[in-house]
Amino acid sequence: MVYGYYHITLLLVHVSANPPDEKHYHKVSVSLSLTKHRICTSALYTMTYGQITVEFNCSRLTATLGLSLFILGLGVGPLFLAPLSEQSNNANQSSCSYMARCPLYLVAMALFVLWLIPCATAQNIQTMLVARFFGGFSSSAFMTVAGGSISDLFSHDELQRPMMVYTATPFLGPIIGLVVGAFINQYTSCCVLLIFMVLFMSETYHPVLLRHKAQRLRKETGRAYYAWIEKSDKSIVTEVMWSFSRPLQLLLLEPMVTCLCVYTSIALGMLYLFLDAFYTIFTNNYGFELYQVGLSFLGLLFGTVTSAATHPFWNGNYRRLVRKREASGGEPGASEPEYRLPPAIASSILLPLGMFWFGWTTHGSIHWIVPIIGSSFFSAGVVLAFNGVLTFLVHAYPVYSASAMCANMILRSIFAAAFPIFGVQLYEKLGDQWATSLLGFVTVAMMPFPKIHSMESVFLLNE
Repeated sequence: MVYGYYHITLLLVHVSANPPDEKHYHKVSVSLSLTKHRICTSALYTMTYGQITVEFNCSRLTATLGLSLFILGLGVGPLFLAPLSEQSNNANQSSCSYMARCPLYLVAMALFVLWLIPCATAQNIQTMLVARFFGGFSSSAFMTVAGGSISDLFSHDELQRPMMVYTATPFLGPIIGLVVGAFINQYTSCCVLLIFMVLFMSETYHPVLLRHKAQRLRKETGRAYYAWIEKSDKSIVTEVMWSFSRPLQLLLLEPMVTCLCVYTSIALGMLYLFLDAFYTIFTNNYGFELYQVGLSFLGLLFGTVTSAATHPFWNGNYRRLVRKREASGGEPGASEPEYRLPPAIASSILLPLGMFWFGWTTHGSIHWIVPIIGSSFFSAGVVLAFNGVLTFLVHAYPVYSASAMCANMILRSIFAAAFPIFGVQLYEKLGDQWATSLLGFVTVAMMPFPKIHSMESVFLLNE
């Protein structure tokens, strides 16, 4: 009899509790709720270094720690938060997740807003730094679990577009915030977004939807309908400990995950170093005022928007690869994760192009628009790198997508936290041109990463 009601539950409940079958407007509203929050995690803080050093009587390096600690919180948080919304063993459905995705989002958002209060009222730099770290920690749920929610909502054929929006928004947020240049807007926007999220966010994780449906059927019919998630034989302590280890296992034991995460981590670290270096470069070389430095980020914004607008091309390329696979005798409609990597391959060209262009045109004798144009190529490369790699991870690890995103978040946050700290000294010692060129040589060394692992994935799948 036990087998009977499990079997009935999976047949009956699955039909009406499958997120990819949701109406399109619902999937769009949930996706916007997830991606809009990421604008709150922008790097507006970098535009306040001058005020912070005066207000709290600290050095520029100490002020930079506020940015680095926020990013570090983004990296540490997923280790605790993201895997809690996943089952720990897909093969054995007796294990389950202990927290649905939607409550995790709402709790994380509330904590994020709470940690903005000490940021706004800090009387010393220590309070500011601690609040920035825990603000990043709270915000991290949206940077990782959101990938799992998008994986829940969209089929593989529909994945390219929402993942392009998902990967572009964390770059749009800092850039738009820096153009606006108003530190207090970070707090106001997040309060509005909290209301937006409460109104439009809903649960997407399939096992949790099965549980909700089973509970409703038990109440309506009085029969013993149960979802397997309700019959876990593992304690929450065991589950949480396993959740901690899963992202680290992916990062350390999966070579493709490791190398692709290193690729995106270096790209993101350079972007944050860029955000920190713009002020020095454009004030020293061109005599820009603070608002003019903010406007100089429009080049990065243009590159980000332009790269996101290339979605139809990459989606068409993905479908072409699927059709090619079908023509060679593959299963109709089936695809492989490496079909998601072409945007990352294109980024390997744009990143060094933008870096060298920017580095060697930041002379007072060259018009300021020229390096800004170069920065747009770099930001376009960063977005395409993230789009290719993150979509690959979500496609390759659909059940553990939050853990795969968590692995990426951990490593890239470490890089992004470290780069701004040594960036100031790097530009002071080497100068604008050679400091940027050094970073450009690093991007040249990374150029083979996406292509090599696209070929490696094909080789492993053919074994």
